[in-house]
Amino acid sequence: MNNEEKDLRYYAKVHSVESLGTVDGPGIRFVLFLQGCHLECKYCHNRDTWDINSGSYQSLDEIFDKIMRYKNYIYPRGGVTISGGEPLLQHKFIFELFTKLKKENIHTCIDTSGMVALTDDIKKLINITDLFLLDIKHIDDEKCKDLVGKSNKLELNFARYLSDNNIPIWIRQVLVPGYTDDEQDLLKLKDFINSLKTVERVEILPYHSVGEFKWKELGLTYPLEGVRQADNNDVKRAKEILGIN
Repeated sequence: MNNEEKDLRYYAKVHSVESLGTVDGPGIRFVLFLQGCHLECKYCHNRDTWDINSGSYQSLDEIFDKIMRYKNYIYPRGGVTISGGEPLLQHKFIFELFTKLKKENIHTCIDTSGMVALTDDIKKLINITDLFLLDIKHIDDEKCKDLVGKSNKLELNFARYLSDNNIPIWIRQVLVPGYTDDEQDLLKLKDFINSLKTVERVEILPYHSVGEFKWKELGLTYPLEGVRQADNNDVKRAKEILGIN
């Protein structure tokens, strides 16, 4: 069925789920990966999530029931994280799901680039989300356009909105040698992070090429072929520049 045949408040295009995740937010998480992304990140390790027409429709009740099967594992110290793709492309569904989850006192989290306009619907969703894992693609606007195909203006504005409205943030930066590891860029990122008042954590995610095979399975050229993977020394250096542990 196409989008017109579904009420997108009550159906989501799903890529996959991880029932007992431990890296996408606090505690043990039920992680729902939604299909569809409007970015073109050169380092994307889930290239198969981009096409909104792929994946499978699942209903709100179906997904909620799956989550409830794991409530004893994810409650009270864990919760539910929505990832992607870019999950905010399906924000109406997430709002309905989070509304149900909040009635169960389950912690809610969204892993996002924040590269969306702050519409009234997006603001409503923000208000019932406990935590955002915000992927800062690149602090330099021109380099961001080259790396992911979009300006960073929307995501930086999104971060400021979260901060101004007292929404907790975990900042994430993928560290790609030769792309996101320039010292001056990292210092600029540090200044930006320090301008936000609700950042609870900053994570440096070392670039790896594990997802390269997905590009090739789709008959596509991997954009970062030949770029070395980030190692522990790269991460240590970036953390020192950013002033984080």
